[in-house]
Amino acid sequence: MGASVVEQRGFPVRFGWGAEDLAVLTPVSDAVVIVDVLSFTSAVSVAVGRGARVWPYRFRDASAAAFAASLGVQLAAPRTAASSPGRWTISPAGLAEIPAGTRFVLPSPNGSALSAAAAVHPSVTVVAGCLRNAAAVGGWLAGLVTANAANAGRTVAVIAAGERWPDAAGRPHAGPLRPAIEDLLGAGAVLARTVERAALSPRRHLSPEARAALAAFRAAAEADPTCDAAVGETCSADAHAVSVDAASSSGGAGLLADLRESVSGRELAAGGWGADVVAAADLDADDVVPVLTDGAYDRLPEWTTN
Repeated sequence: MGASVVEQRGFPVRFGWGAEDLAVLTPVSDAVVIVDVLSFTSAVSVAVGRGARVWPYRFRDASAAAFAASLGVQLAAPRTAASSPGRWTISPAGLAEIPAGTRFVLPSPNGSALSAAAAVHPSVTVVAGCLRNAAAVGGWLAGLVTANAANAGRTVAVIAAGERWPDAAGRPHAGPLRPAIEDLLGAGAVLARTVERAALSPRRHLSPEARAALAAFRAAAEADPTCDAAVGETCSADAHAVSVDAASSSGGAGLLADLRESVSGRELAAGGWGADVVAAADLDADDVVPVLTDGAYDRLPEWTTN
């Protein structure tokens, strides 16, 4: 398969899945947005939005502790430890009270690993995106795409992290990609905000892959989770005509329902972390663009959607 095909050439806004598409799209992009809704990039959005600085790390093992020690920063505890002052985890809900100035390493096999992989391309801006900061990240991307509108070359890519199956030896997170619906929706939210802010034509500016993610988000954001007209239920006249802005202001009931019913959402709820699913579904809650700078996610200076 030719490079022009897999790189989705001809479209300034592109979309892909996991490490495989990241490896293809990052070298031909000005910026890459990594989306890992449950839970890495949601945790980064919450923490950075409150003034913390977050170092991604691929593995949770002895090397993570050594890495944190080399930086003189904290190592995030496992989610099972529960966040508490001075003891933070990947839990987005638990990070709500993190003090400004906190610095910590946050291991994750998906979003964190992709962040590290993208960071080897110093000319590419790497951003953490999710449902919580979709408006901020989409607004920033809109400015970048508009500035590069006359440039037929390098552009932007949104990467849904997904999950990894175990490999043949049973090692977790080492096997093939498992697409995750929450990451598709988070990527679609960022794309929707980019389209809105830059007044883009999805047909002309978004690759078919990106348009599919956009459509998935819009369907979830506009849905009434209490009504299923497809099976003959009677819905109100407005049930399927909710604007994306209305979905944002109402907390996105359709998004929350889909995240709760997803494989990852059910897994978290079963472990007692349902609050993290609710926090991750809070559309446009954080006005922050976390940019990977010198190995850590930090707030893009002087950025606001207003």
